[in-house]
Parts: sequence; structure tokens; C-alpha cells
Amino acid sequence: MMPNGMYSHGAQNGPMNVVVVEPYVYSALYKLIGKRVVLDTTRGSVSGIVRDAKPDHVVVQEQDSTFFVRIREIVWIMPKA
Repeated sequence: MMPNGMYSHGAQNGPMNVVVVEPYVYSALYKLIGKRVVLDTTRGSVSGIVRDAKPDHVVVQEQDSTFFVRIREIVWIMPKA
């Protein structure tokens, strides 16, 4: 038990989940919903229309393919005209 009644669910009970939120990237992607973009990721580029944006991932659709890209994997975003 930690001070002030706080509990730690880390090393004593197993691995601890840590969530990293990129608020500026999420905000930029949210503003691009419905627009065409190119996302460069650590695994390559993805292009298409942004269909949805969440704090941890973005949904990009290109024709019949839908991609769910983790925001933490995005290197850069380029809106297309």
C-alpha cells in the first residue's frame, strides 16, 4: 500500500499498462475527418480518407480497404488536396 491509501498495480502484481496520449496529433487527425491524407508510419505509408479519430488510433479508408492505425506509430501526417 502506498501513502494516502493509493494502490499500485505494478511490479507486485504483474505488468502495468501505460497509455501515452498524443493530444496534438489526435486533435489534428480529428480536424481531418472526411479529408484525404497520407500517414507515414513506422511500418510504411497509408493514404486515404480519415473516417474516424480516437485518442489511440485513426481509421483511414481507401476504396474497399479500411486501416486502423495506432497514433503512436505515426511519424508524420500530410493532408492532400
